[in-house]
Amino acid sequence: MPYRSKPRRHLPIQLNALQLIGSIALGLWLGFLAIALTCWLASRLLFSEQLAPVAQAIEQLAQPPVVVQPEPDIPPQSPIFQQYEENLRKNEQAQRLDQARSSNRNLSNPNCQFWLQQDRTAPNEKSRANVLQFCD
Repeated sequence: MPYRSKPRRHLPIQLNALQLIGSIALGLWLGFLAIALTCWLASRLLFSEQLAPVAQAIEQLAQPPVVVQPEPDIPPQSPIFQQYEENLRKNEQAQRLDQARSSNRNLSNPNCQFWLQQDRTAPNEKSRANVLQFCD
C-alpha cells in the first residue's frame, strides 16, 4: 500500500508584484530599525559604565573650586581694621605718586607734567588721581 494514497491537491497561488515589493521594503525597513535599536542599546549599556568616571570628572572640572580665604583676626567692621585699610591705601598711593614724580619717562609727557605741577602747588584728591592716571 502506497504511503500517499490521496492525490495531491493543487493550490492556486497568485503573485501580486506590488504586494511583493511592499512586503520586501517593509521587511528591510523593520530589519534596519531592529539593527539600529540594538546597536544603540548596546552602546548605552557598554559605554555608559566606561564613561561614567569621565563624565564625573568633567562635571567636577566645570564647577569652580571653592576657595576658603582665611578670616582675619580682627573683624572687618572694627574701626582698627578700617584704619589699617585706610593706611594701606594711603601708603600705596604715596608710593605710586613718588614713582610717577621720579620717573624719567614722564618728562616728555605734557599731561603728566601739568598734573605733577598742580599736585606740587595745590595737592588735592583730583590732582593725585590725575597724576596716577596720566603718569606711568
